[in-house]
Amino acid sequence: MTTTRHLGGSTTRRATDLVLTGFDDYNASFSDLSRRGKRRFEAGDRVGMRSDVVARMGLYDASVDEVIGRLEELLANRLFSRSVWKEIRKTYARNIRGRLDAELYKTFFNTISRRLFKTRGVDPAIEFVALDIQPTDRITHPVSRHTYAVGSDLPETFTRILSDYRFSLPYGAIEQDGERLAERMRSEFLDAGEVAVTSIELLETVFYREGRAYLVGRAFGRDRYLPCVIALVQEDNQVRVDALLARRLQVSILFGYTFSYFLADLPTVGDAVVFLRTLLPDKPIDELYTVLGRAKQGKTERYRAFVRELLARPEETMVEADGQRGMVMAVFTLPSYPLVFKLLRDRFAPVKTIRRHEVIERYHMVHRHDRVGRLLDVQEFKDLRFPRDQFSTALLDELLAECRRIVRLDDDTVVIRHSFVERRVRPLDLYLKEVDEAAAHHAVIDMGQALKDLARSNIFAGDLLPKNFGVTRSGRVVFYDYDELTLLTECNFRHMPKANNDFELYSDETWFHVDDNDVFPEEFPRFLALKPDLLEILREAHGELFDAGWWQQVQSRICSGESLDVPPYTDDARLRG
Repeated sequence: MTTTRHLGGSTTRRATDLVLTGFDDYNASFSDLSRRGKRRFEAGDRVGMRSDVVARMGLYDASVDEVIGRLEELLANRLFSRSVWKEIRKTYARNIRGRLDAELYKTFFNTISRRLFKTRGVDPAIEFVALDIQPTDRITHPVSRHTYAVGSDLPETFTRILSDYRFSLPYGAIEQDGERLAERMRSEFLDAGEVAVTSIELLETVFYREGRAYLVGRAFGRDRYLPCVIALVQEDNQVRVDALLARRLQVSILFGYTFSYFLADLPTVGDAVVFLRTLLPDKPIDELYTVLGRAKQGKTERYRAFVRELLARPEETMVEADGQRGMVMAVFTLPSYPLVFKLLRDRFAPVKTIRRHEVIERYHMVHRHDRVGRLLDVQEFKDLRFPRDQFSTALLDELLAECRRIVRLDDDTVVIRHSFVERRVRPLDLYLKEVDEAAAHHAVIDMGQALKDLARSNIFAGDLLPKNFGVTRSGRVVFYDYDELTLLTECNFRHMPKANNDFELYSDETWFHVDDNDVFPEEFPRFLALKPDLLEILREAHGELFDAGWWQQVQSRICSGESLDVPPYTDDARLRG
């Protein structure tokens, strides 16, 4: 009996070590890829930076699969023993106690146990479940940062700051950039009712994304502080300051859910999230983890936060989301919480020729693609369980009738086998009816800019109806319906052929050959469904969108290997020489 217990304890420790080592190896590889951001920035290698972000996304699943393979060798026929996994969980919990990023270790463990046992819902016996606490509650260690006392010479302080962040390339105009930064920060402080900057603190870690580097921190006055995010670019083998983001809205957009993830080699993640919350107190924890590249942790925190909301509002029911009924997806939401759940219907509308696996692949492509602030990030969830009484009768009837492949009832529980989850935004078609003329004009102009930004990132939206676009809390227009989305380089943009005679001119039928990938920008006004005055506003601001030549030019630049720049901030944040 003693020998059996000893062998069991030894196996438990070895299994625990496999999981711990697996996460540590994953974390090391994650850091290796993140550190490349500096080298990519210095080389002006936007494409390489993007490829590193995508490669880093695949690390997690690869690491989990590798650990499961090693556990299978170790545990053999006990791999699926719940009693064994209960002991592994206890030992693992002791080993990670006190670690700053313990929540990341827990999520890694949960991913392994859920895949092995195909868990639906949660299983506290073999998972870590903590719905009642925030993952950052136990973090007290301050994130590493540089602190600068500001005397009477703010330009000199900014020059000193830049000097402390060294690259293999020289700064092109470090003193002039210091002057520009000081001038802009003084202006921002005056607008905020502060007289002078007393100190500045910046994270030691530099953040990289889409060819830029960011120094992230805060500037303090007597009674308040403002964000201080310095955007750097590489031009002509020199580093230059491009912009200063000192407004919370600007920083919120930069760290938003419509952009790709940062390359940032953070010694610990949780303490960085705590610091970023001081800049963005309204930003959900899950989005901060995700934008730092910790997508799995972000997914875990999103689930926890949503379940907390459900438990806190037992009287509230989930309903069909606002907007036109989707021909491919059924979409529902909890009105008090800014998420939508998108479920594939069993049968699509007849006009939709796309297949289920093609829709799923498009959503996966968006997750991997450079989103440049115009595509909602999407998270894929499997085997979610919700209380039946928290669905409206109408919604539940629709899901059971039209999504039977992935929705079923299990006693008093609704089980959803597969869904995509996104942040909820206001559908543009509804928004345009609800706001005043000025806001509607601004939204339509930004819709045009969104189409241009997407094009420059090699994306063509496909379906241009306003119902497929949304407006975020920050007022930005984004695209969220991906079933007709395609790569720009896969499209054939054509001018409309000229009719040879009256029969062709007035024919109700298309008298010329059209391939599936042919796109005629001159015809876009017919598919935009905008009121004449709004369509005219769009034409005035972005008339080139209706010219096949513009699209062909963008396409040609992308095909030549050029990586087109889409800044994550507007011109008012940029510093001009």
